[in-house]
Amino acid sequence: MLSAIWNTVLYKPLVNALAFLISIVPGGDVGIAIILLTILVKVILFPLSQKAIQNQAAMNILAPEIEKIKKSGASKEEQAKLTFELYRKHKANPFSGCLIQIPALIVIIALYNVFIKGVNFESELLYSFISVPASINMLFLGFIDISQKSLILAIVAAVSQYFQAYFMPQLPVSTSSPDSFQASFSRSMSVNMKYGFPVLIFIILYTDFLGISLSGAVALYFITSNIFAIGQQIYVNKTERKALLEEAKDMVS
Repeated sequence: MLSAIWNTVLYKPLVNALAFLISIVPGGDVGIAIILLTILVKVILFPLSQKAIQNQAAMNILAPEIEKIKKSGASKEEQAKLTFELYRKHKANPFSGCLIQIPALIVIIALYNVFIKGVNFESELLYSFISVPASINMLFLGFIDISQKSLILAIVAAVSQYFQAYFMPQLPVSTSSPDSFQASFSRSMSVNMKYGFPVLIFIILYTDFLGISLSGAVALYFITSNIFAIGQQIYVNKTERKALLEEAKDMVS
């Protein structure tokens, strides 16, 4: 049942979209089609991911006020009440970022599943109005074979992952208890996301990590997705910065 829903609602539409894009791009370049499909999906999911980023930015701004509540000497119950009122007043939710991202994550997994299975346009997967592309060219830009592992794409994917983590809103760290488990966990997560995850991405994409062999097509998906995320974060920084600073002034006034 779930498998049928997955194929009908997510996997099959994405496979058909990829087939259509390959049929219209010059030379049937699968790499360009992957980039276009990834961008298309990210644009559709933009409102959800944008809301999550804005919520995280709001949480960062509220961090100093939450610290004041913790240092106020109020009881745990009163602190919880004041914190809840602060979140409600400024329409922030520490859990909404995860909840908002769940639908987006499901779609992204489906898109990733399309690329990890390779270019496979079986007749039963394609709609009646979608034809198998006449030309399927796995040489991205004419010189990178994305049907195989690619050192160049693996390196670019790792670098793009680093910058994606660099521009991500950082989790606020408590200044009242810098040595607490929560603070240590936040610092550890930040370091791992910025340095450890890019290394892991490179290893996964260029080696048979845990027996899994991924092609350059998957690396190209990672690169496109990361670059889009970097651009989105820069966009948020520019368009929301003034509003967020004004809100911060209101909170401390």
